Amino acid sequence: MSNDQQQAPYQLLIRDLPQGERPRERLRSYGEGALSTAELLAILLRVGRPQESALAVAARLLAVFGGLKGLAQAPFGELEMQPALGEAKTAQIKAALEIGRRLLTASPEERPTISSPDDVFHLMSGDMAFLEQEHLRTILLNTKNQVIGIAEVSRGTVN
Repeated sequence: MSNDQQQAPYQLLIRDLPQGERPRERLRSYGEGALSTAELLAILLRVGRPQESALAVAARLLAVFGGLKGLAQAPFGELEMQPALGEAKTAQIKAALEIGRRLLTASPEERPTISSPDDVFHLMSGDMAFLEQEHLRTILLNTKNQVIGIAEVSRGTVN
């Protein structure tokens, strides 16, 4: 078979995945912590291009730019030139990364403070009250007992 007759390798599209394995559905069912960075970025992108799913585009962008830090540091014009991106998708990516950066640098007075078990209950109850399975999470605090992050350590079974 000549090069002209060779077909491009099959690309698995998100719509080809079982309903429960698609990034948006997994986000809804298991929470954002259960998704890979590529899956989260694919949700922002929404669609890929005919030869490449949104998930494949996201994985390629992360590889080309060396992860989220590289994406955040890349100039707008350089991102915009990437296949499957344009002005709108580049703006979405840059805006989401900036929101994340601002969250990390939120002033200490905006961060919740943990001084009792009740504070933990109020912080976590809204997010965890209706989970269908057990989740073990760790609240990360700075030296002033202000929340700097929440990490999921383990997820149990339904029963």
